[in-house]
Amino acid sequence: MKKFLIPFFLIAVIVIAFVFGFYAGQIQCEICPPEQIDFSLFWQAWDTLQKRFVNQEEFNTQQMIYGAISGMVKSLEDPYTVFLDPDDTKRFIEDIKGSFEGVGMEIGIRKSQLTVIAPLEGTPAQKAGLRAGDKILKVDETSTIDISIDEAVDLIRGPKGTEVVLTIYRKEWENTREIPIVRGVIEVPSLKLEILDDNIAYLELYQFSEKANFDFSKAATEILQSPAEKIILDLRNNPGGYLEVAQDIAGWFLERGQIVVIEDFSQGEQKEYLSKGPSRLLEYPLVILINQGSASGSEILAGALRDNRDIKLIGEKSFGKGSVQELERLKEGSSLKITIAKWLTPKGELITDVGLEPDIKQEMTDEDYEQERDPQLDRAIEEIKEIR
Repeated sequence: MKKFLIPFFLIAVIVIAFVFGFYAGQIQCEICPPEQIDFSLFWQAWDTLQKRFVNQEEFNTQQMIYGAISGMVKSLEDPYTVFLDPDDTKRFIEDIKGSFEGVGMEIGIRKSQLTVIAPLEGTPAQKAGLRAGDKILKVDETSTIDISIDEAVDLIRGPKGTEVVLTIYRKEWENTREIPIVRGVIEVPSLKLEILDDNIAYLELYQFSEKANFDFSKAATEILQSPAEKIILDLRNNPGGYLEVAQDIAGWFLERGQIVVIEDFSQGEQKEYLSKGPSRLLEYPLVILINQGSASGSEILAGALRDNRDIKLIGEKSFGKGSVQELERLKEGSSLKITIAKWLTPKGELITDVGLEPDIKQEMTDEDYEQERDPQLDRAIEEIKEIR
């Protein structure tokens, strides 16, 4: 993994080191540039801008460095590999911990279009009626054509109490709609547990955040101490999170040593993530709910339980975010969120841009949402009752 990451890290550090050397008159070569990379064009452009650009007051050295690195990373055309400046790095870490200010939704690029992966539970985005699969055409007056995920996040996020207007296209609508959303403080819960019909544990898992491991362990203990005999695991609108958390949760449902997910690196290198147990929910009959808002960690967990235990997936096809990112810290609080591998299900199925197909397809209509009906959950209850 380190060998795969080094070239990207080198380039970022080289640019920073060269620029500071250019102004200080001495180059601090922390990691010397590889001989095969010629930066003369970069410095020619830099020098020309410094001498000729009309608005010299706009010549912000630090922002130009950030811009140069961002452009280099963007040229890889992977929406999940991005350069994060110190502010963006701080926001990303807050996000993964489950607390931030904004509208509360996961977004991604799908077929070159900014798309809602999932509105998070109890957030302004969910309350405004946004759904997985919605296309975001504009943020206020800014078009999202050719926008990066992080640029979109910067536009959508803001202090609590302020408003953002999203222009949304949904395939069921004849015309686009403008949806105003008042930003708030987003505290995303990990999960919710209910007992249905006296003996069915209905467990909604909202995300794979830092605290999801602890919360799931607590919920699992409650299930074990309850009269529940079967489990419905709801992964709808769960956009993912930490790979290790998905691995640990899978361990409750799988035998120790079973494959949870396979990371497929460059040049054919692979790494298997195995169940570590405790396997205490292994004997419970189980079905899983998914939809197009189920992404990343959700797809890993659903794929692992389907491949190892033939667990039925009910609902709609998942999002298809089958890659693994790692946060590589750089100088001065910046970082690279970099795709280091694609992941495969235990049976070797690639999920990227494909998703998981449900064994039992059950869609939700506009009328279902408006009437607050849940035919997908109803179908899951029917199916779990049939399992002995």
